[in-house]
Amino acid sequence: MKLNQYFDHTQLKPDATEDQIATLCREAKDYGFYSVCVNSSYVSFAASQLSDSDVKIAAVVGFPLGACTTASKVFETEEACKAGAKEIDMVLHVGMLKSGKYDYVRDDIAAVVSAAAAYEAAVKVILETCLLTDEKIITACHLAQAAGAAFVKTSTGFSSGGATEHHIRLMRQTVGSSMGVKASGGIRTYTDVQKMIAAGADRIGASASVSIMKEAALETK
Repeated sequence: MKLNQYFDHTQLKPDATEDQIATLCREAKDYGFYSVCVNSSYVSFAASQLSDSDVKIAAVVGFPLGACTTASKVFETEEACKAGAKEIDMVLHVGMLKSGKYDYVRDDIAAVVSAAAAYEAAVKVILETCLLTDEKIITACHLAQAAGAAFVKTSTGFSSGGATEHHIRLMRQTVGSSMGVKASGGIRTYTDVQKMIAAGADRIGASASVSIMKEAALETK
């Protein structure tokens, strides 16, 4: 796969302006990124900016904490999909996972998967790996699999850490070839990307996608 197609070009800052989202979309078209990843309120605007391209829109749901109700996640998913999102990056309820409430976590994911499926949208489950032990990461991956999600994803980028090679390898080993693995959080260089892909990532979430592509072009001349 070409490097550009690994990227979900991301802008999730709470103070992101419409102009910044327009720039994000323009860059995604210029570089042929797989998608843009935005907060759900910007999906409709992003769709208007990307109507003449093949770039998909991913919307975050329950972001960044994941601790809202399942019903609110389902509602946000439906609103985002109606506005044009083809992928949903939902945050798992980390507190429930750490409390051992595994049925809750699985059902929470499954409800979002079902809502997204009505619009033929895929779901990525953000585990927030920096807050979890390896054992809990493995459990979270199994729950996401059982719920029918398409991807497991490392991080929101808003907690105490981002993607690591160790966590990517662990997630890939756990889900095998049955799911995608997305590395996100703190990925800023071409070397970072190479390490994540080598560890098993098949999608990269980054706000530095353009500078990474420029760096890669220089290194591969």
